[in-house]
Parts: sequence; structure tokens; C-alpha cells
Amino acid sequence: MSHRPRKRFGQNFLHDRAVIERMVAHIAPQQGQQLLEIGPGQGALTEPLLDRLGSLTAVELDRDLALALEQRFGQRLHLLVGDVLELDLQPYLPDQGRLRVVGNLPYNVSTPILFHLLAVAEHIEDMHLLLQKEVVDRMLAAPGSKARGRLSVMIQYRCHVERCFNVPAGAFFPAPKVMSSFARLVPYRQLPAAARDEQLFAKVVAAAFSTRRKTLRNSLRGLVDEQKIVRAGVDPGRRAESLTVAEFVNIAA
Repeated sequence: MSHRPRKRFGQNFLHDRAVIERMVAHIAPQQGQQLLEIGPGQGALTEPLLDRLGSLTAVELDRDLALALEQRFGQRLHLLVGDVLELDLQPYLPDQGRLRVVGNLPYNVSTPILFHLLAVAEHIEDMHLLLQKEVVDRMLAAPGSKARGRLSVMIQYRCHVERCFNVPAGAFFPAPKVMSSFARLVPYRQLPAAARDEQLFAKVVAAAFSTRRKTLRNSLRGLVDEQKIVRAGVDPGRRAESLTVAEFVNIAA
């Protein structure tokens, strides 16, 4: 497929067959499963997935790529042309079981896509995503790590995360300037620490990390008073990156 990669869509096409085979082995698609691929691009991952599943749903923003994919795979591929961030995922959630999600996410919108998927996480079996290594570092970052931020806490609240393997820049065309990682996210069936009010929990996490250098007593001022932070068993003099998910849940409660 001849296609000039478009920078505005963040297109870096995967072409390394060994990497693709490793990804498929980790995904381990089984007949009868419902799978959604985000950003199939030139179909490098789509083809081996279709060989194993028979059919799948994919969402592609680039109309030229979408046309080529339709011509190549025909009715086996249920293709949605548009922005995944504007896609209501509810109609594509299976009646039985849970949806599996895979994708080589554009680096420029990977974080918004992750939050979009988290909104329907209870209907998702797992997500296998190719992301910038730095994003996966942040997703995995433990309390006390400099990489820990809002994304770390919100992802870890909802999912178990693991890095399957790193992917070098040369596996893509054009080669990005950064290393990538293939990650597996498995939404919890039962949350290890469940917030009573998830919207308030999300607000507390966002506020705490909005000014990283400030202590909680300052970053949460106007949202949670200092005495409530103390009653949650947390020192108001700590900074956001030092807190566990459970401690954020306790503050929000």
C-alpha cells in the first residue's frame, strides 16, 4: 500500500514482521472474540488478526487509508471512518462477554484515547496498545517516582498494567525519534480501591498534580480542606507523586 505518512495524524506505520508476530502472540486472539482495532493504518496488525478471528471492527481517521483497507479486506473488516475520540463505544460493546481492544496509538493523542477507553473499562476484557515508551513509563510509575502523574493514578485505579516489550524506532516508517512499548492493560473486575464518587476522585487527582511542586494542603485548597486530608490518614505536607491510589481514594471520600 503506497501512502505518504501524515504528520498531522501522527502516522508511524509498523512494518517489522518479528515485532508484529510478537504482538499477535501476546494478544492471542481466539475465534468468537469481539475485537476493536484503533488506527489500523496500512493493516500490518489487522491482517494477522483477521487470519485468526475471521472478522473484526476497526476505526481509522485517514480516509485514504480507510478506502485501501476496505478494498483489501472487504466485508471481513467492519471499518468505522472517523476519530475514535468522537466515537460512542457503547454500540460496539458485545452483548456477551467483553470487548478486546488493540492499537498502535498516535503519539500525539494517546493520552486522550486512553481516558476515552477508561470510561467504558467495565466492558473491556483487555487492551493491547503500542505507545510511546515514556507514556508506558508514566502508566507504570510507582509512588515516589518522578514519572508519576495524573495518568499513572487514573490508569492504575482502573487497570492492571504491564509492559510486554519495548519496540525500537526502526520497526516503524517513518522511524519516530523515541522508543515505543507494547503494553497490556487489564481492567479490574473488582476495583482494589473503589471511590465512592469517581468524578470527585478524578477532580482530586487532577488538582493534586496540576501544581506538582506544591504540597497537598496547597494544591487541594478550595477542594479538600487540610483537616479532611489528615482524617484520610495522609500528611498534607506530602506531594501528589508520593501518594498511592488508595490514599487518593481516601482523600476523595
